[in-house]
Amino acid sequence: MPQAAALVSGIQRMVLYETRARYFLVGSNQAQTKHRVLKIDRTEPKDLVIIDDKHVYNQQEVRELLGRLDLGNRTKIGQKGSSGLSRAVSAFGIVGFVRFLEGYYIVLITKRRKMADIGGQSIYKIEDTSMIYIPNDSVRITHPDEARYVRIFQNVDLSSNFYFSYSYDLSHSLQYNLTLLQRPCELWSSPASSAEEEEEVHTQSKQDSFDIFEDEGLPTQVVYGLQNEPYYKYVWNAKLLERVKDTVHHDWLMYIIHGFCGQSKLLIYGRPVYITLIARRSSKFAGTRFLKRGANCEGDVANEVETEQIVHDASVMSFTAGSYSSYVQVRGSVPLYWSQDISTMMPKPPIRLDQADPYAHVAALHFDQMLQRFGSPIIILNLVKKREKRKHEKILSEELYPAVINLNQFLPPDNCIDYIAWDMARYTKSKLCNVLDRLSMIAENVVKRTGFFINRSDFYCHTLRPDERWGDLGGHVTASGRVQTGVLRTNCVDCLDRTNTAQFMVGKCALAYQLYALGMIDKPKLQFDTDCVRLFEELYEDHGDTLSLQYGGSQLVHRVKTYRKIAPWTQHSKDIMQTLSRYYSNAFSDADRQDAINLFLQVYQPSESKPHLWELPTDFYLHQRNTMALPQDRRSYTFWWSVGILSYLPVAYDEVACEENMKKVKVKRVNRFDESIDIYTEFFKPYELTSFDDTFCIAMTNSAREFMPKTVGVDPSPFTVRKPEETGKSVLGNKSNKEETMLQRKTAASAPPPPSEEAISSSSEDDSEEDRDDDGSVSQRSTPIKLLTESGDSNRTQEEIQQQQQAAKEPYGLNLAEFPAKEDLHIYERFAHLGQSQHRVERTEHINLANIICLEQVSCFEEDSIYAVTPPQVDQDSQDEFESHVMTGQGQVRVLCREDMLMYREYVKNRYM
Repeated sequence: MPQAAALVSGIQRMVLYETRARYFLVGSNQAQTKHRVLKIDRTEPKDLVIIDDKHVYNQQEVRELLGRLDLGNRTKIGQKGSSGLSRAVSAFGIVGFVRFLEGYYIVLITKRRKMADIGGQSIYKIEDTSMIYIPNDSVRITHPDEARYVRIFQNVDLSSNFYFSYSYDLSHSLQYNLTLLQRPCELWSSPASSAEEEEEVHTQSKQDSFDIFEDEGLPTQVVYGLQNEPYYKYVWNAKLLERVKDTVHHDWLMYIIHGFCGQSKLLIYGRPVYITLIARRSSKFAGTRFLKRGANCEGDVANEVETEQIVHDASVMSFTAGSYSSYVQVRGSVPLYWSQDISTMMPKPPIRLDQADPYAHVAALHFDQMLQRFGSPIIILNLVKKREKRKHEKILSEELYPAVINLNQFLPPDNCIDYIAWDMARYTKSKLCNVLDRLSMIAENVVKRTGFFINRSDFYCHTLRPDERWGDLGGHVTASGRVQTGVLRTNCVDCLDRTNTAQFMVGKCALAYQLYALGMIDKPKLQFDTDCVRLFEELYEDHGDTLSLQYGGSQLVHRVKTYRKIAPWTQHSKDIMQTLSRYYSNAFSDADRQDAINLFLQVYQPSESKPHLWELPTDFYLHQRNTMALPQDRRSYTFWWSVGILSYLPVAYDEVACEENMKKVKVKRVNRFDESIDIYTEFFKPYELTSFDDTFCIAMTNSAREFMPKTVGVDPSPFTVRKPEETGKSVLGNKSNKEETMLQRKTAASAPPPPSEEAISSSSEDDSEEDRDDDGSVSQRSTPIKLLTESGDSNRTQEEIQQQQQAAKEPYGLNLAEFPAKEDLHIYERFAHLGQSQHRVERTEHINLANIICLEQVSCFEEDSIYAVTPPQVDQDSQDEFESHVMTGQGQVRVLCREDMLMYREYVKNRYM
């Protein structure tokens, strides 16, 4: 049993009840066995008064409480207004509380959809929200501009690409979350934990944590439930929950991230491997394309997104027993003071450097954040142009490179920032150069430098059959596996098209190492045009489209197929339309979207004493704090990193079990059977009636169903290179553009494009219109096929016959409707005749039952019937062998004798030499 486990939120469903004076928010766990109540006062016109009832109710108690509230709030006869307690809305979580110029609003999640599953812990996407005004109408003080602020706030569409989880910390990487659980239990049992937490395990009732060994006098096994403080840089509702964070129970707080989440199933001869892609968009210096460029005074850059690919063997669900691997990379704008003037209405506004920074102060702040979160080495892949007739992108490279040189002279040589500059656009135009081959070489070098995370040690077969690539792999090797140290930071000007392709190639290289480390492939290398890479490419294109819509206003213009130079000629017209869509969005709608983001993130907080949001000529002063106040602490230009970071490099400071990091973790001692750490019940929900066909693991994108050919005799391995006409998509029927897009979006729910753009984007990610399955052509559950041999079926039309013949031909590889040849039919008749007459007995003969029924003993047991059976006798050698096997499973391995060693040497000699 693990010594530590992540805590599951005790509030996953909630109902808002309304009276004239108060709102009562009743929250419950998934099984609805434990309830908490939050009382929100409605008599305060501009203040937020929340009382958290600390008591945990059971189902009967909460019903009695609601009954008493209903009875006590009924109005007298003749009075106007509603009577008693009325149910307002059902919800799945609180986004936060926000106030503009009147009273407070509460924002609730009313619909959710499961998007991914990692170790039995579900990740949900927000589908719909409800914004409810808290004060009663009788005390409401109206303001004429309130409605406009509400409209601006609601321009941030919470139903597009906002994600949350009740048990998994989405703001941190998988490496951080699992490293936290693997820390020694002595750290959690230190006196630092409060007395209240120490008594948790003793105050629980028997029905809450049932222990089968309690009555036997055996000690109750204690597990440390851990709840970590989120990484607020990637949390988008931190400011909305700031007012109530210290007054309510932590189960009421649910942090959401913005970006992308997609998951697909890779079937390797029936063994399920889940590939998950999670992108976290930074909430610092967030905004739209031309309005947010470069960095602010705190080192936060525009369009900063952390992309993590997680690969795990789904046949084992537990975080402790299962095999999990992840790889993280980052994209973000060039960390300098720069911008583009959009007042000229040019497609490519000129780049200008707004502020001189000779000592790279802003870049130092940015890379200090990265060293603290990722460790070293930090590798910069700069994809901007080097040669231009008129200086445009080159301005950024000329400033970034000297800044990196300046910072590196103060760092130790082993931990210096690596800088790789490569003009990807110039290589793309060249007919002699292959862009992806060059990117593949860069990716191989990067992954070898940083390594990747895996929570299990290397296989012994990797030692027996070493691979030259595996031997050079970097990262930090621990007793329980490997840890990624450092990160790749990719940028172009927009960090959209070129960056997404470069990240895909690095991710593809890392995926090969991850699958190799999990024992799925024999060499850490993946080829294009395999089912595995097609599935991964589709995930990355959905990922790129989503991030491009959020920042640039349109989907990707240049895709992986474009750089492979296999895109169809129709792709050029689609690229033009996406470019026009992006230009339209940047010119006309980005300003409104920027105002909405500033208001949602509370960068701007409305007040009657300052100008309105729409009256500000620029939001520059909202994001640059040093313009409003003098900085108190001035950073050194030479020792530009935070205290304590260098002593732990190359390991990231945030993942070290130091005293400062331990303060961020809340520890709760619970019984091993407590539901707050029970992932099994959380995932399988044994108290609910569920349909197998409706489960998420069945509905998700599947490599065997979506990509593998449907013909007989094809190698089912997802690592086999397939010709374009052999893919599972191209052999099937056509689909309309809309159906094609909907099926392709199974792994992600991108921000909805405008109606005029939907028809354009629907086919932009596929090579042809034949990329998707036709619902009527091949069903995954085959049905019996009857041949038309009887005259009674002659009334069927010729078209139906042809359709049935085609349906039979695809799965079986031959046409069953064709009439067999005379020779084959004659052989079949002879075979059938022999089968009918082999047991025929002539009635005239005397039947001797002894010749027909032979009653012989078929069991080796003396007594063997439906009533009893003699237990078998097991010799001593077999008993010793079984006992040794059981002891090995418990971790007690006996010493190998000489015979065992000789047998093993003989096996190795015969097998490998």
